[in-house]
Amino acid sequence: MLLSLDGTLFVQLVNFIIFLVILNAIFLKPVGSAIASRRAYIDKVGADIAQFEYDLKSLRVQADEKRAAARRRADATIAEARSTAQAEAAQIIADHLEQAGAIIAEGQATAGLEVAQARSSGAAVIEALAREMLERAVGPEAVRG
Repeated sequence: MLLSLDGTLFVQLVNFIIFLVILNAIFLKPVGSAIASRRAYIDKVGADIAQFEYDLKSLRVQADEKRAAARRRADATIAEARSTAQAEAAQIIADHLEQAGAIIAEGQATAGLEVAQARSSGAAVIEALAREMLERAVGPEAVRG
């Protein structure tokens, strides 16, 4: 007889069920909960990594926007300063041109007065020069008499 149904089969079945209950209580439940908690931790870390990567991309975009805005402000400030400097330079040039014009006009007026004086007293100077040349040539007594 190969197989007989006797009391040892039932004892073995009860033994097996008790073994499964003990195995489940001592090993399977703690290991299963440890695996589940590890899986939850890994999933949480993965979600955190994904969130941090998203935040990093967002922060990079914000930094790029701030950098671009700062560049625009700097360019505007430089352009404004350049415009102000050019206006000041143009004003300085205009002032100096005006001063130069006044100096030229004063010089021309002075030269005109000197030329007029020279022309008005030119005849007297020529006569005095001619008299002195004549005195030297013929002598002072011949010219006076």
